[in-house]
Amino acid sequence: MENGTSENGVCSSESINGAQDVWSCNQSLASSADHLVVMVHGILGSATDWKFAAEQFVRTLPDKVFVHCSERNMAMLTLDGVDVMGERLAGEIDIYEMHELQVLQVIKQKPSLCKISFVAHSVGGVVARYAIGKLFRLPRSENGEELSSKSCEVESKGTIGGLEPMNFITVATPHLGSRGNNQVPFLFGVLSLEKVAGRIVHLIFRRTGQHLFLNEDDDDGKPPLLRLHGLLCSSFKRRVAYANVGYDRILLNHKFSC
Repeated sequence: MENGTSENGVCSSESINGAQDVWSCNQSLASSADHLVVMVHGILGSATDWKFAAEQFVRTLPDKVFVHCSERNMAMLTLDGVDVMGERLAGEIDIYEMHELQVLQVIKQKPSLCKISFVAHSVGGVVARYAIGKLFRLPRSENGEELSSKSCEVESKGTIGGLEPMNFITVATPHLGSRGNNQVPFLFGVLSLEKVAGRIVHLIFRRTGQHLFLNEDDDDGKPPLLRLHGLLCSSFKRRVAYANVGYDRILLNHKFSC
């Protein structure tokens, strides 16, 4: 069941699970949109966090983009760990898995889609990187598989969920974690407080907190955050990381922003 709304030429729908899909109300413009933009919120967030930005994308590029604000990691589910959230996000997007998932349905209903971009905030950025690693496929010439039945010209080094990777954009994302070096402002850069926080962060932010403080190792003895599929991000034509110079009270200290 979905609830649909329209405002100023922009249509949107919200699924029963909270996902937001946004597109142009002009049918001729919407039918030519070939670019799926996946927006991923941060810790304790929801799909509505990105709704305003999604509407601006569609107003600016009504004949180019179809925007999906992800639903699978809402509110307390953002505390389950980067790996678990990444698997969920990949499940929303993957057109290879034959499950009736929302984005799969969107892609099936919109055969014009050829390109994909990610825009993510905070922890959503590392979750998106994990999902990209799950969805990445080598070019057909390298893996011998048919990637898609779409008549798209794929010029990239591979595909994400069968679509050509275009933009990977993160905003205030702790790509290298939040441990030490005055990374968490409310700890005031006090080494003893940072050490204590690293030991008890799981009591507040559970596995996600452990991953951000690089406390939980995988089978190879390395924190999952440091084993994310960074090289696969090179398949995107444009990669941008935005950070605040100041006043981000949660994620970044001004000394480490750029």
